[in-house]
Amino acid sequence: MLLDTIDRAPAFVLGRRMDVLAWNALGGALVGFSRMPTAARTMPHQVFLEPAAREMYPEWAAVAAETVSHLRLDAGPDPTDRQLATLVGELSMRSADFRRLCADHQIKAKTYGVKRIQHPVAGELTLPYETLALPGDPDQSLVVHTPEPDTETAERIALLASWAAAPAG
Repeated sequence: MLLDTIDRAPAFVLGRRMDVLAWNALGGALVGFSRMPTAARTMPHQVFLEPAAREMYPEWAAVAAETVSHLRLDAGPDPTDRQLATLVGELSMRSADFRRLCADHQIKAKTYGVKRIQHPVAGELTLPYETLALPGDPDQSLVVHTPEPDTETAERIALLASWAAAPAG
């Protein structure tokens, strides 16, 4: 319900392994979560295994490094997490970039910043974001991308919102 009240900013909820648990309409339009197979609906899958990710994120190398660093942070509280081990194993087998970044052993929380996204409908977007821990479940976080007011990105997000809200047909 909270996600549905956020109607002017792309937002989604991530689980402990950066799995995408829920999203609002604009978050789905921005990233395309509903087009992803459920088993692959994780940010690490998207970043490392989707060929379009390198086009979607003009600063892909930084996004990839942040993703691995966050996964390493997630491993700390429960080093015996089998689901995380399975995810890391799959990514390691399928992505040389993932293997290389894992070998760096970087661990860092990234709770805010700016992401550049090249969207196929809206064009280039520069989106500040905040990642907020959900008090009822410490393994979940809410990510909200908030475009700066009166910018080209804000106009493009408004366009994307109207596109996402348009009935299919």
